[in-house]
Amino acid sequence: MSRFEPRRPPRTTEVGFMQRYRLVLAGLLAAAAAAIACGDGSTPSGDDDDDMTAPDAGGGEPDATPPPPGSYTLEWGPYTVAPGEEDTRCVVLRLGNRESLRVHQIHNVLGPVSHHFIVYRSNETEERREPFQCDPFVGTLNAETSPLMITQRFDETLTLPDGVAFVLEPNQMIRLELHYINATDAPVEARPTSTFIPLADGDFTDAADLVFMGDVDIDIPPMSTASIEDTYLSLPSELSGAQFFAITGHEHQWGTNVRVHTASGPGAPVAAVYDVPNFDWDEPDTVFHSPPFTVPDGGGFLLSCEWNNRSDQRVRFGESANDEMCFFWAYYYPSVGPRICFQTDQTGSPLSVCCPGSPLCSALGF
Repeated sequence: MSRFEPRRPPRTTEVGFMQRYRLVLAGLLAAAAAAIACGDGSTPSGDDDDDMTAPDAGGGEPDATPPPPGSYTLEWGPYTVAPGEEDTRCVVLRLGNRESLRVHQIHNVLGPVSHHFIVYRSNETEERREPFQCDPFVGTLNAETSPLMITQRFDETLTLPDGVAFVLEPNQMIRLELHYINATDAPVEARPTSTFIPLADGDFTDAADLVFMGDVDIDIPPMSTASIEDTYLSLPSELSGAQFFAITGHEHQWGTNVRVHTASGPGAPVAAVYDVPNFDWDEPDTVFHSPPFTVPDGGGFLLSCEWNNRSDQRVRFGESANDEMCFFWAYYYPSVGPRICFQTDQTGSPLSVCCPGSPLCSALGF
């Protein structure tokens, strides 16, 4: 089986995360041991009371139910995607809320050719309504943006727990990022939408946020299967006691499974928080936990990923649909801000980086 060979327009405006990652990693190969030596670097949930549920599969027609009063809808595009084209483009739009807004639900409708769609709150000051080239996932944490919701499903609604909301400033700017792939032989119009549904002020108790965590050590030979088993990702100490209420796994086209457990440390007993039968990389389930789960004090997550590379090319970590990823994102409260964390063994010793918080964050563009 040959892989899809997309036509990717040349990038002239931004340096991607992968380029920065490889440059930084090259420097780390010489310095990692010293950095690690200097320290750069509750009961587990899953008992019978934990209701771990995944929604019905996406696809089909979008939900046509009108949003409630006080909601705001933004549209990315429209933009015509040429046959064989793969790229990531963003728009920056003003939400239009005159007062502070507490968002209890976000409803995203992607439409055709979409691979992923990310909704960010942004500190940018100027609208950019025409879709422009941008780097996938780089906005998950930097000085200007922080993620609110990541979607791969055709039609998905994120509903936060009772009293919990994303807090947006008056006249909030929103960045919408679309990674699209047109594998057909005809032009396709892309115009995904994102609807922000508010929570009544008197019902608000806690602000929510998102963590994005993964393993970048992916190397899959041609025409073969591969897996990463139980990569340990330590939870940043400032997130101790965080209430995690939803979690989604993320791979690309050769991905066959993502599993996530919590544990008090490597080798400790585990509790499953993401283990979806018949995992679908193209429309991965978001698993909702009611009540929310917590990570044991001083503990973290164990992440496992599986692939079946049916192409004649070696596949490694990267941003394209022909590369692979092993990540998950999880929504939590009360907020201490978004976090992006990854693990690599390519420095000779295990190295974990969480941003913000690591000296490496600025070098990686976060």
